[in-house]
Amino acid sequence: MTTLSRPAERRLGLLLVLPAVAIVLVALLYPLGRQVLMSFQTFGLAQQFGQAPAFAGLENYATVLGDGAFWAALVRSLVFCALCAALTVVIGTAGALLLTAVPRWIAMGVQAVMLVAWAMPVLSSLQVFQWLFDARRGVVNWLLTAVGIDGAAGFNWLSTPVSFFAVAGLLVIWMSVPLVVFMVYAAVTQVDESVIEAARLDGAHGVRLFTTIIMPSIASVFLLICLLEIIWDLRVFTQIHVLQGSSGITESTHVLGTYIYQIGLSGGNYGVAAAAATIMLLLMLLVTGRYIQLLLRGAKD
Repeated sequence: MTTLSRPAERRLGLLLVLPAVAIVLVALLYPLGRQVLMSFQTFGLAQQFGQAPAFAGLENYATVLGDGAFWAALVRSLVFCALCAALTVVIGTAGALLLTAVPRWIAMGVQAVMLVAWAMPVLSSLQVFQWLFDARRGVVNWLLTAVGIDGAAGFNWLSTPVSFFAVAGLLVIWMSVPLVVFMVYAAVTQVDESVIEAARLDGAHGVRLFTTIIMPSIASVFLLICLLEIIWDLRVFTQIHVLQGSSGITESTHVLGTYIYQIGLSGGNYGVAAAAATIMLLLMLLVTGRYIQLLLRGAKD
């Protein structure tokens, strides 16, 4: 069997990766470049019908940064992302650790059920949650009324920003927890059992065992989970947008995604929307930059 020299192996590797690189360039870089270009142009409904866009410089960015609604949406997005991502990771990690303590057939059964919940389309999940929290026929209000909670009967959960984001947060967390469970469970089950047993003999149990043995062993996977959760929760759109249709408090429940949608598709000001989307992208890179750096450092090690 003929073996390739190291330079030949490198050339072959580059050749094999070229199709994937080409797909990324076409599917990712072109739309991103188009967005950045549009953010420096006056691009409205007239440009949609063929009129040439005019160069606007930094005017679109000044419009976004001078809009109080943008800063309000930014704060909501950051707070919503931080709470949802933290709770998702904590609940998912705890669930994965519980699965490692039960017989394997039970763990597999629970994961199968969670897989169905995770694979459920977003709109289907929204329908379930809207039914659960319905003001007149909702199960949540019925249960709260049954246990004697005053004011629960007929309470509209989408009528105030706090209760609105509580429902949205529960939905986002419920849809994200299964993936965290799958990833953490898979990582934990790969930890050398002899190391865990040795730690237990030395008196490490519970939280101490997790922090000193399990967490360092799955650190790279855990960092990746945190990175993904931050990105997903920061760019959440569908859940908020659909719930806004039933709330009647759209302006006070905007996050960055729905704010950009309102300016662009609803308002027809695509240049300003592109500027807001670019700022959102830069914010996402800023928030996740440290995690990406740690992941790259771990890959080199």
